[in-house]
Amino acid sequence: MTTLLPRLLVLWIWLLAAVLCTQFLSFTRSSDFLLLLAILLLAGTVTFRVLRRRKHVTSQEWTDLPDAAYRQPVVLCCNASGLSDVEPVRVLPHGCFIHVADSSELQHNVRELLLQRPDWGRQISICLNISPQQQQDSAALENALFALRWQIALLRRETRQSLPLLLNIGVAGEMAQCAAPLWQVQLAGNSPQIWQDDTSPRGTAEWLQSGGSVAMQQQVLLNSLDAWARQHVLRVLTEVHSDVAAVIPAAYVLQLQPATPVAGYDSLWCAWLWQHTTIRSAGAAANIPVILPDFILPLLPEGRGLTPGIRALRTAITAFAVAAVIALCAVAWNNQSLIHRIVFDLEHYNRIAMTDYAPKLAAVQVLREDASQLDNYARQGAPLRLSLGLYQGGHLHLPVLHAISTWIPEPKPKPAPKPKPQPTLVRLDAMSLFDSGKSELKTGSTKVMVNALVNIKARAGWLIVVAGYTDDTGNPALNQRLSLKRAEAVRDWMRDTGDVDESCFAVQGFGQSRPMATNDTAEGRAANRRVEISLVPQADACQAADAIPPSSQDGDGNHEEKE
Repeated sequence: MTTLLPRLLVLWIWLLAAVLCTQFLSFTRSSDFLLLLAILLLAGTVTFRVLRRRKHVTSQEWTDLPDAAYRQPVVLCCNASGLSDVEPVRVLPHGCFIHVADSSELQHNVRELLLQRPDWGRQISICLNISPQQQQDSAALENALFALRWQIALLRRETRQSLPLLLNIGVAGEMAQCAAPLWQVQLAGNSPQIWQDDTSPRGTAEWLQSGGSVAMQQQVLLNSLDAWARQHVLRVLTEVHSDVAAVIPAAYVLQLQPATPVAGYDSLWCAWLWQHTTIRSAGAAANIPVILPDFILPLLPEGRGLTPGIRALRTAITAFAVAAVIALCAVAWNNQSLIHRIVFDLEHYNRIAMTDYAPKLAAVQVLREDASQLDNYARQGAPLRLSLGLYQGGHLHLPVLHAISTWIPEPKPKPAPKPKPQPTLVRLDAMSLFDSGKSELKTGSTKVMVNALVNIKARAGWLIVVAGYTDDTGNPALNQRLSLKRAEAVRDWMRDTGDVDESCFAVQGFGQSRPMATNDTAEGRAANRRVEISLVPQADACQAADAIPPSSQDGDGNHEEKE
């Protein structure tokens, strides 16, 4: 499951990125493109950091390590007693011991462990196990201790972790006078306590009072062991040095073990004990390992970091929160863009004069598209890129519809009015038809009228109007009567010659009242003496004799026109 979490987390991150890119960005603006690049860069960065944890290759693999979610104390044991390459890891109910085969490789082992378990930094402690009975060279011991001090100081700076040191020093033999292991434990800032398997921790005074002479002899041996440790071990670890920081043990454990002595085995401990106490040890149990103080595990720092599952969950929630913020910002931006676009369309429409028909029509078409889009959103719901409770297009729907309703389409061009039928007019010279002062047609005038009246044809709905005119010579009343009689003579000829019903004619005599030229000259008077025949539209023409309008008479004349 631990190896699957990074893949699931990467899949989740890219799923969020895909949703953002496809549902909230329109890619029609340069800002959306820049936001897309930012999202992809962020997703790529998180993916790199997640997968980077899985790409570390370590030179040492502890196959029996607890899971990455393990949060009990983890102790790396130098000169580990009871641990070996066969059993490099020992997991107990309250913690875990890891074997460090060579104390000079402590720095390398810590780094390798943190590569495999990056979250274990806070719960790692270092245990240094020393058996004075196995030490024969004080210079070699001092060099090893100083090298260990240098490694611990370097690791603390590198990892920024406390890496507390547990100093475990023990001797064995008949002088211990104990049937079971006995420990004297001193934690930093606390008084020493005596630990035994069958009793709870006690102070040294209480232990001496209850233990009698045996406890007194054991206390003497513990004091001697403490003095030896302070001279040969604590001094090297804690004395001031200009290049290497001091390493003060967080827990200082002295132990006594029952064992059978081995004759003839000499050590630094035997020499020191004889020199400072005059006690001669009969021998030492050089092959007896120093017991790991597993009872002290609950007192060591535990891990408080996040487990991989919780970290993955937190990263997933953080990614979701970031995606939600980006989505909300994108939705707000999209709503503002929608509002600005529609408001611009409305303002553009309102700026165009209603009489500017082509641009106004184009603007109203845009508004119709906006109205259709808003109506679709109102019926089916706004798309995700505009919703999330931020949709602002609803209040624009009515203004858009109102603007559309104000549009007045261009009026259709009125059909060209049918031209009012103009009467066909034929003007005849009166002197070519009549003799001066006469109203009877002259001999030979028929040819003139036939040639002139080719287009004058009687038909239903048209009235043939025959009007006579004179110049201003003579009596006006006589001139009017003469012009009427001449018109009647022309009408009679057309009626009789063309077999046209009399209801198709109207006869008028205007005399000298409507000259078409001046009467001051002979040419003008000749032009005014005329007979005009025209066709005038009249619905009931050529249908009944009573449809003919009465002849127009301007007055009575008492003499004929003078030529």
